[in-house]
Amino acid sequence: MSSLTSLPAHRLLSLLESREVSSAEVVRAHLDRIERYDGALKAYTKVFADQAMAQAHVVDDARMRGLALGRLAGLPVSVKECFDIEGELTTIGVPKKNRPAARTDAAMVKLLKREGAVILGRTNVSQLMLFNESSNPVFGRTSHPMSLAHTPGGSSGGEAAAVGAGMSPLGIGTDIGGSIRVPAAFCGIAALKPTLDRWPMQGVASGIPGQEVIRGMCGPMARTVRDIVLAMKAFDPQEMSSLDGRTPPLPWPDPDAVDVRSLRVGFYVDDGFVRPSRSVERALRVAVKALEAQGVRVVEFRPPEVSRAIGMYFAALSADGAQTMERSVAGGPVEKPLRGLKAIAQLPKGVRERLAQTAGFLGESLLEQLLDNLGEKSVADLWSLTAAMRAYRATFLESMREAGIDAILTVPYATAPLPHGMSQNFVMAGSPAMLFNLLQLPAAIVPVSTVRASETARSPILGLLDRHAAKVDRKSAGLPLAVQIAGRPWDEATVLALSLALEEAVAQDPERPRLPLEGPIGTVRATDDDGEDEDDDASRDGTGGL
Repeated sequence: MSSLTSLPAHRLLSLLESREVSSAEVVRAHLDRIERYDGALKAYTKVFADQAMAQAHVVDDARMRGLALGRLAGLPVSVKECFDIEGELTTIGVPKKNRPAARTDAAMVKLLKREGAVILGRTNVSQLMLFNESSNPVFGRTSHPMSLAHTPGGSSGGEAAAVGAGMSPLGIGTDIGGSIRVPAAFCGIAALKPTLDRWPMQGVASGIPGQEVIRGMCGPMARTVRDIVLAMKAFDPQEMSSLDGRTPPLPWPDPDAVDVRSLRVGFYVDDGFVRPSRSVERALRVAVKALEAQGVRVVEFRPPEVSRAIGMYFAALSADGAQTMERSVAGGPVEKPLRGLKAIAQLPKGVRERLAQTAGFLGESLLEQLLDNLGEKSVADLWSLTAAMRAYRATFLESMREAGIDAILTVPYATAPLPHGMSQNFVMAGSPAMLFNLLQLPAAIVPVSTVRASETARSPILGLLDRHAAKVDRKSAGLPLAVQIAGRPWDEATVLALSLALEEAVAQDPERPRLPLEGPIGTVRATDDDGEDEDDDASRDGTGGL
């Protein structure tokens, strides 16, 4: 039943619970779609076809006998490759010999299984999960469901592509700098990065193990916000806390109990880094009007000192001078976006300072800031940085209180989806998402529109990053656009209530992304005027040429 792969997770679960369909039918439909389309997309790193079908039959038998079942019983799901699964290698895109297989499941995998979910497989990542594409020397490169010339983003790009292409109704990703939210925005699906520690992270690999100043968080990815709510309600907080002591056993508040008409939302378009594309700004203004039509009061908001915050973000992640990254790749192949960041972080301080001065002299202030912040820090400097980041979080929340706002509406990324290879030297385009990692706040993605052909020109073009963004814009027609909604700590209920309201408000908009595609995948293919793809060589080799 191919139609089963077009239904959202909450609808599938309803059909399963009413016995209108069996888990075996639903899982088989998704496995068939994976077999049909994943050869082109390469979203999955491994598909557990036999195990998934066996588990589906177990659930169906238990349901027929009237046994107690978990909240996700029979629903197929997928998980990012960084989650340990017993007996499987967790590589995060790094080829290594003599690596032991995982001895036990990650906490989130245990929770999924306990609730009866059927795990279809694991999905692709960026190498070390540190850039906004999903390409690595182990599994190759994942493509976008609507355009094989584009990336689905990273590092949870395999998840976003699988969900967007109808090869999974619900996925679990991780996010340390937009790694859930950027791929979701690129692929036209919904997602949530919860408050830090809301879900357990035990058994999840890290690209920079031991780095604790900016920590990643796992969260759900699906085609509708209602599916995200379903996922957040599925797990017992007490059980999550027992699997990972950092996860507090807080009760899950119901977003359906939140009256959005009582809320005041602050919005901003530009955080001062890469100027958002015309299409991205229009999508945000569509969301503003849609929320206002739902009775939400939306006002302009200026977040405090974002430039300093993003500088601290980069300073923290590079504090070891990229030594951990160096050890992780162990002299093996390194993807191009990582090579550039690693090279800058490893430059002697004096050289980096001179390069920063030169960039400033040439008017490239953002490059100057990146050079100023990347690089090895002393322990004392790292402690000082950590204290400054904690103080900034307090300042930011105070600014929200002073403005009387309950949540923030902004863009998730500066442009629409990137053509393959174009995340290189474009890391600052992800600053709108990075901010909420530093702040440790919950943030959701809601798809709202698609890029119009009239929005593919950028003017004026100011500096290197604008020139790079102009190349992205030229190839973006027809691709998805989304917005980001962030809230106060532990207030996922407000974030998701607003996301549900926005989803409802744009549901009938003919420009809203509609995935999975009914026809073949990759049917939107935006190119430059000469018809050539940006990374043509990369499209022909096994590693994506990155």
